[in-house]
Amino acid sequence: MKAVDELRNEHQGIERMLRILQSIAGKLAKDEQIVSGQLDGIMEFLSVFIDECHHGKEEEILFPALEAAGVPCEGGPIGDLLGEHEQGRKLVARLKKSVESYTSGDMASAADVQVIINEYVGLMIQHIEKENKGLFLMAESKLDIAKDHEIIEAFDTLERERIGLGKHDEFHALLDKLYVEYLQ
Repeated sequence: MKAVDELRNEHQGIERMLRILQSIAGKLAKDEQIVSGQLDGIMEFLSVFIDECHHGKEEEILFPALEAAGVPCEGGPIGDLLGEHEQGRKLVARLKKSVESYTSGDMASAADVQVIINEYVGLMIQHIEKENKGLFLMAESKLDIAKDHEIIEAFDTLERERIGLGKHDEFHALLDKLYVEYLQ
């Protein structure tokens, strides 16, 4: 199913960012400085790529299609995943405040940044696994080819309208740059 494959591919980029975040937390633990411009790019990735684009595709398109196909929201996997999306938003909001304090010179906030990164990474790792090994398999069994095409078109429209043409590629370029900086 192409729609689910697209979301799985996005998960790979998100997992790459999670590894970068873990590296940053490790550097902060050793009192190493992190370039504020890099942190700004990371925060944009978390709020725009992960939340507005990726979670938008799930919440506004895939989840409603699954509900229409009989997958319950309340008390089911969709409700759990929506709760985790909200939990992630709250962590990103806290992280943004701590990053702003850190980049404005409050070195004591580095500890807060580390703690929030670790919470966020833990949440997202188990969340991605639930989707990849649970919900997406359900989608592949419940949705037909016609619905898959409809979802893919809606994904393209959401991405174009929500983040704009070329922004997805910019985020992947950022991932490549940060990968070299923090993981090689």
